[in-house]
Amino acid sequence: MATRFSFNRERDKDKITTEILSWDGPYCLPKYETEQLPVKMPDVAGVYIFCFTYKGGFLLEAAGVTKSTKQRIATHIREYKYGGYNIFDMDAISRLERLEIWHGWAESKIEENKIEFIANCKFYSKAIQSQLSSYRIFIATVEDIRIRERIEAAIMLNAYTSKEPWADIAPRWMFLKGRYNHEIPIKIENKCNSTILGLPNQLEI
Repeated sequence: MATRFSFNRERDKDKITTEILSWDGPYCLPKYETEQLPVKMPDVAGVYIFCFTYKGGFLLEAAGVTKSTKQRIATHIREYKYGGYNIFDMDAISRLERLEIWHGWAESKIEENKIEFIANCKFYSKAIQSQLSSYRIFIATVEDIRIRERIEAAIMLNAYTSKEPWADIAPRWMFLKGRYNHEIPIKIENKCNSTILGLPNQLEI
């Protein structure tokens, strides 16, 4: 009876390869482009990261994967505007503090939250616009879906295990698909023209 391959770090270390991952950006969200960043975000399959501007660089909030950045980012924008996602106090974010103005119902799925959001939509809309305008997006084109998933998981798990103050910004409810035992690890070297807290120079996926 055939057995399934399971990676062993000592035995199979020569099978580990290294790949360079190039991150393009920063981009603004669609329809939030500025005079400083007028270029529209490309529509590609790959990994994207949501960031905030921070001290001459950028601060990672979350990573995601998609076969179309145009479609996926549009979905995110709709969820923000409808109250599905968490909305932050942007002044607190600049101090590396996670202070929520609104806790989205996409995570809690509590019907009462929707009622409250609709009743106070004018108040929340201003905060939503502030956050959407503040986002800066970086994108890495990756065609293989499993590699995309593994990169996303590695980025977020790095944030979850970090003891740095910025790590508390990252959401903890994400469903991640990291490397399975039968998959050979890949060392990723991240290349980006900007400094991004939360995106290490190297990752193993």
